[in-house]
Amino acid sequence: MQCKEKMETYLHQNQVPFQEQHHPRTFSALTIAESEHISSKKTAKTVILQVNDRMMCFVLPAAYYVDMNKVQAIMGTKNVRLAHEDEFELAFPDCEVGTMPPFGNLYGIPVYVDSSLAAEDSITFPVGTYTDTMSIKYSDFERLVHPCIAMFAHAQVDF
Repeated sequence: MQCKEKMETYLHQNQVPFQEQHHPRTFSALTIAESEHISSKKTAKTVILQVNDRMMCFVLPAAYYVDMNKVQAIMGTKNVRLAHEDEFELAFPDCEVGTMPPFGNLYGIPVYVDSSLAAEDSITFPVGTYTDTMSIKYSDFERLVHPCIAMFAHAQVDF
């Protein structure tokens, strides 16, 4: 089952309403926001980090970047780095590289969400392809994923 179908099934099983969107092929969350005419604050991107050699999902708004110093402080370790594509490609076998949804729980990976994204009423995120996204209420996402909410991101562009 591909990621998009897995997400549809999971959301239906949990009675979560969602909207599906399709956009031209793109490789960045900011471009997704632009092409779908939605705020970059509501467009979630998933950054995979290795923390003490354990893979973790860090979910933040499209126009933000992960502050590694903050992640180190939150996690209580200096052993934090971006995961290499070949590492997370194996963890998300049903997704095109870099298009994983913020549902690390479906892949056995802990999820951290930046508090700026947690403040939004809804979020939009990729679902395994460079052309498809879904939108759901943030409260539904939090109920299903049970992420740790923390402040670990900074805005990188004006929006």
